[in-house]
Amino acid sequence: MNIQLKAEYEQFIQTRIATGIYENVEDVIIKALKLLEEWEQGYQEWEEETKKKLAAGLTSIERGDVVDGEVVMARLEEKLCKAREFDGISYF
Repeated sequence: MNIQLKAEYEQFIQTRIATGIYENVEDVIIKALKLLEEWEQGYQEWEEETKKKLAAGLTSIERGDVVDGEVVMARLEEKLCKAREFDGISYF
């Protein structure tokens, strides 16, 4: 396979090789492709999990298992106040 890269990518690869971590261009490309594969797998898992959570949430809503928005905001505010007290940092 023969590919053309932009100059900044060629420089990036050469910089990585110069560190001594990679022996050649192929090593850098292989590492990049492995990382891309791992990222895509993680993204697919996140997407599937998110779809399941949304479906569960919609099912809860259809059953009427909901919490009033004002109650949710009050709970969040309470958690934020406790967090402020715990770490001593002022957020506002």
